[in-house]
Amino acid sequence: MTAVQPKRRAADVAYDRIESMIATLQLEPGSAVVEAELVQMTGLGRTPLREALLRMVSAGLIIQEPRRGLRVSTIQLADHLDLIQTRRALEQLIASSAARRATPAQRKRIVECAAQMVRAAEGGDLDDYMHADQLLDYVCHEACRNVSAVNAVEPLIIQCRRFWYAYQHEGDVAEGARGHMVMAEGIATGDEKTAIGGANALMDYLEAFTRKVIDA
Repeated sequence: MTAVQPKRRAADVAYDRIESMIATLQLEPGSAVVEAELVQMTGLGRTPLREALLRMVSAGLIIQEPRRGLRVSTIQLADHLDLIQTRRALEQLIASSAARRATPAQRKRIVECAAQMVRAAEGGDLDDYMHADQLLDYVCHEACRNVSAVNAVEPLIIQCRRFWYAYQHEGDVAEGARGHMVMAEGIATGDEKTAIGGANALMDYLEAFTRKVIDA
């Protein structure tokens, strides 16, 4: 019998929609965030959008400026390597915890998402690649059962996605997909060492990508 997935809160759906718009540069760094425009763009109500925006402000993805309102935070090249270093520690913890705690259905789904990333990379479909990446993160975060780690890493992931979209001409998505697959296989088999190794490989890729952008 298939388990029924709990219905997601409207504020969580709103957060995901805004996250996607920030990560894909639909909401450009430094641009004004207008609530009425978001209502029209997302089709969601003001109350869940406001809650999502408050979370974004707390995470540093949106800045609240006196007399100027809300603005999307800018990309800080100089700080991005520190961000990746912080994310590395959290991703290791999440991968290790997921390898121990994931259900059989979650393990299967994690590998499916990683395989989708590999196929998208091979086909050069960047939108499908990022969509599969988001799905993989979502399942891994559920599987690790560590809310504190997930809350800490989510803003960093969005910053990394946005950075990648801004400078994707410098990246190799096939290499990124391979790192995700190694991590996924480690989680699926309950091999914490392999899962952590995959997480590290992914962070190595992001670090090399960042250095390439900085040095360009």
